[in-house]
Amino acid sequence: MLVNRRLILAHFWLAFAVFGVALLLGAWQMFVRSPLHTWLSNPEWYYRSLTAHGTVMGYVFPTLVAMGFGYAISESSLQQRLVGARWAWTGYVLLAIGAVMAMVPVALGRASVLYTFYPPLIGSAFYYIGVVLVVVGSWIWVALMSINLYVWKKANPGAVVPLPMFANVAGSYLWAWTAVGAALELLLQIIPVALGLKSTIDAGLARVFFSWTLHAIVYFWLIPTYIAYYTIVPRAIGGRLYSDTMARISFILFLVVAMPIGIHHVFADPMVGAGFKFVHSAFTALVAVPTLLTVFTICASVEIASRLRGGRGAFGWVRTLPWDNPIMLAVTFSFIMLGFGGAGGLINMSYQLDATIHNTQWITGHFHLIFGGAIVIMYFAIAYDLWPHLTGRALTDLGLMRTQLWLWFIGMIVTTFPWHYVGILGMPRRMAYYDYTNPALAPEAIQVSISVIGAVILVISGALFLAVLIRGQRAPLADSGPYRFSVALHPPVTVPAVLNSHGLWIALMIGLTITNYGFPILNLAVRSDTSVPAVYVGAQ
Repeated sequence: MLVNRRLILAHFWLAFAVFGVALLLGAWQMFVRSPLHTWLSNPEWYYRSLTAHGTVMGYVFPTLVAMGFGYAISESSLQQRLVGARWAWTGYVLLAIGAVMAMVPVALGRASVLYTFYPPLIGSAFYYIGVVLVVVGSWIWVALMSINLYVWKKANPGAVVPLPMFANVAGSYLWAWTAVGAALELLLQIIPVALGLKSTIDAGLARVFFSWTLHAIVYFWLIPTYIAYYTIVPRAIGGRLYSDTMARISFILFLVVAMPIGIHHVFADPMVGAGFKFVHSAFTALVAVPTLLTVFTICASVEIASRLRGGRGAFGWVRTLPWDNPIMLAVTFSFIMLGFGGAGGLINMSYQLDATIHNTQWITGHFHLIFGGAIVIMYFAIAYDLWPHLTGRALTDLGLMRTQLWLWFIGMIVTTFPWHYVGILGMPRRMAYYDYTNPALAPEAIQVSISVIGAVILVISGALFLAVLIRGQRAPLADSGPYRFSVALHPPVTVPAVLNSHGLWIALMIGLTITNYGFPILNLAVRSDTSVPAVYVGAQ
């Protein structure tokens, strides 16, 4: 049952609207710093655009998708009306107000600090307060997901929590704890300086706080994608989920091991000792476990779908898959990009190898391949799958959907592979322009130009995606029936309590985070000689 369709649609439409704007900004940034364009007369425009692009893509867009999808999951999987719909609208409004409040000073050139904040750079206080409002709005969603699960459990004592809701609530708890790091940085370090209450800031401590959030936020972005892998893909292609148990273990592992790993983002910084850097590097490697479990389980689920369609042979079943189904295309492209992006991540997590690509275009290629590639393409699939049930109108442009997905995949590969290559050559990231007449940079001009072509393809794909949704809103009315999730090959009748609740895993998540972050934070917090003068951005 989907009762609060307007609420869910509002989240998705705002998400995809800001996504479209951020996509255009990203393409513009790539063009103006390529050999195809002369140098910007004012490089600060580039950093305004980069801050807006990162803030929207990092905080606003995926949070809205997670919230909207989460509300749909709650009503559809629990088969109960959303408890606290008014609070859900409040969270939505807070997030929208916060996004506008953050973007206005960025547009005015008063907060070109990038979405990672980069202290001791300090922008307008309104930018940071806007980000805080975005987080507060999302925390209302976290609370509502927990409340709705509690109400359902009270009405269904001893019942197995539906997998989509189990994963959805795990993702909400992960986000609640993930955001604490950035919240501490903003409330204790940055906002007091931005408001003029202090003139110095401990940039090292601030960066450690943000590393708490910086990597775990990627898994918050990933959770809707993984939910789609497990609960949409098998059903959409006519198969069964291979294992409900393995799915639950995967989400539990993300909840536990995704948090205490962020210090690998400050390998080059001196304020954290080598011992803790090694510990975080080792924990980062553990994140591969739920990913590999997922790859195995979904590949097995896809094979089941093919066998049910008559597929035969050790590999002949691949030909029988429904390749004309957009969901089949989306998950295939997502897995390919996840594989390449994950392989690049193995370099980033290595204490030694990271030194060769630190702060180069390799990093940009890596996280765009993961987020813009593997994650976002499944956001498209989620929208395509849900839209008929939200609007009551069928999506009939299957050919256009397939074209859009192909273009997104091709565009992301053409964009990010050259970035990886020039990163290996040492090209730094986050530069407003490069002098390609310099003999040292001239060989990289062709790769950078190729990446601009990829950006153009991505913009075309993004436009086609929005066109599909808009046309879907205007299509004739059609009864799509109740929204359903995948059914396991062996549906669970009972599951162990540890696979049906989150308490133990939340305790482990918090405990491991405190263990891995406690000493580095306290070590810096008690020192009085680590603060530096703030550097104010824009007119103050």
